[in-house]
Amino acid sequence: MKRRSLLPVVVLSLSLGVGGAAAETVKHPDTYTYLTISDADSLDPAWSYDVGSHLVVLNIYEPLFQFDGSSTERLLPLSAAKVPSRANGLISADGLVYTIPIRQGVKFHDGAPMTAEDARYSILRFMLQDRAAGPSSLLLEPLLGYAGTRGPDGKTLPNVWEDANRAVTISGDNLVLRLPKPYAPLVGILASWAPVLSKDWATKNGDWDGTEATWAKYNNPQKSASPFFERANGTGPFKLERWDRKTKEFILTRNDGYWRAPAQLKTVVIKAVDEFGTRKLMLQAGDADNIRADLPMLSQLQNLPGVQIVDNLPTMNMDPTVFFTYKITAAGNSFLGSGRLDGSGIPPDFFSDADVRKGFAYAMDYQGFIADVQRGKSTQATGAIPKSLPGHNPKGRQYRLDLAKAKEHFRKAWGGKVWEQGFKFTIAYNTGNIPRQTLCQILKGNVERLNPKFRIDVRAVDWPTFLDAYKASKLPIFVMGWNADFPDPHTFAFPMLHSQGDYPATQKFGRPDFDQLIEQAKFELDPAKRKALYYKLQDLAFDECPQLYINDDVRYRAQRSWVKGWTPNPVFPDPPWGSYYYPISKR
Repeated sequence: MKRRSLLPVVVLSLSLGVGGAAAETVKHPDTYTYLTISDADSLDPAWSYDVGSHLVVLNIYEPLFQFDGSSTERLLPLSAAKVPSRANGLISADGLVYTIPIRQGVKFHDGAPMTAEDARYSILRFMLQDRAAGPSSLLLEPLLGYAGTRGPDGKTLPNVWEDANRAVTISGDNLVLRLPKPYAPLVGILASWAPVLSKDWATKNGDWDGTEATWAKYNNPQKSASPFFERANGTGPFKLERWDRKTKEFILTRNDGYWRAPAQLKTVVIKAVDEFGTRKLMLQAGDADNIRADLPMLSQLQNLPGVQIVDNLPTMNMDPTVFFTYKITAAGNSFLGSGRLDGSGIPPDFFSDADVRKGFAYAMDYQGFIADVQRGKSTQATGAIPKSLPGHNPKGRQYRLDLAKAKEHFRKAWGGKVWEQGFKFTIAYNTGNIPRQTLCQILKGNVERLNPKFRIDVRAVDWPTFLDAYKASKLPIFVMGWNADFPDPHTFAFPMLHSQGDYPATQKFGRPDFDQLIEQAKFELDPAKRKALYYKLQDLAFDECPQLYINDDVRYRAQRSWVKGWTPNPVFPDPPWGSYYYPISKR
């Protein structure tokens, strides 16, 4: 399947002070500061599956390839010396063998040379670690033909090592990948999800040694057990100097031994600041070079002297999305209230009843959210696949605000007991995310209007704590989002709707017919047939209602006008606020 390129339509709005931005003295010219809203989860490339973590990872490690500027189709080699294709003979005619020359002369931050064996080790480790609700399926699927390394009993599958060892080999200075079936998006996946680690450094610091005898010991590990959790030894343009987890601040320093010319910036600071007012003041003063700012804040940033607004940037995301957990973990869970359907809580299986989920679906004011929070710039989503990708159905069925239908479903839920008894529980969102906070408040207000016995608390939770609770299936309803891992509809269909995907695995939700459609669409090469499969999947998801898709949005970036060299790409982590810092300068 040919992937569709997503080239942004950019509108620049530059507000200048007296004398113009060109006359302005650049503050801290060698240091770049980005203020975001959330701390990272882990710096381990095999664990990292949130934008805050992966933004840092892709600046200190290097995958095999990267996307060229704003393109979501053209690729440039990084750790690899060439991008494989059928035209250059590095992809076999049958699409099953990829030969990837590994770049020579590259050194890790500790001075050790990078080798093809390091690339092989890194891909094997990425797949075999396979932490729960992690990114390993991105390479397990194309290289092994299945999405997980463990069976339903939680035990590792007996054939995993043999399959992985056959799929990932080296030949001289080449990494060789052998696929069970052709998989068109593979090279795009390797552009973000194959950072090369030092096998020697990993082994010396207590990580997997690369052997069959020990791999299962490191399967589905504890987050902080990895030496890569808060330390790093990459080949990228920046080194990790410090991650201060108390102040939620990263300090990256220039890698002067980088294989290309060293970066123009000497230091990059990435810091989580919850309060928008503080982020705005630091941007205004020139103490921040760009900040995370959602659409409700745009009007407060448009007329700041020396601040540039890059507006109307397309996205490849589905954010925010409301997720229902079908089987909530009850032990030690304060989000459940009493844990019973007695008016003071909910039982762990509360959302397994479709009428409960649909009651919430009809209580959400989608158009109000778009008008008030998104300033009318977005459109209501029609399914799990955003409109920037093939497989999106512009005429897909949508839920609308309809309080009469919401009442109808709530009255039927749990045989009428929900309406009679009422409920109380907590909805969580990550601290500092204003759109998600507002969505939670809209849902709370509309649901509580239906019945005085319906009570919902809304709670802000710090990002790492939120992620831990989400992965443990402790959140009854949670509001999160999904950004494309690679530019293909499968990157939404699988994590959103496949039983082994990131969200369904946590929601404890899965349907065999959903899985079958996703697997079929993954290998279908006829674009029309593939689109029809995704249309059917999203139509079934409307009836099941495991999630509420709110909007297809656009975003903007607020940065100082002295920032040069930044290029938007919707696949790079934390778009459009996060940056690949190597080409950036301040002048």
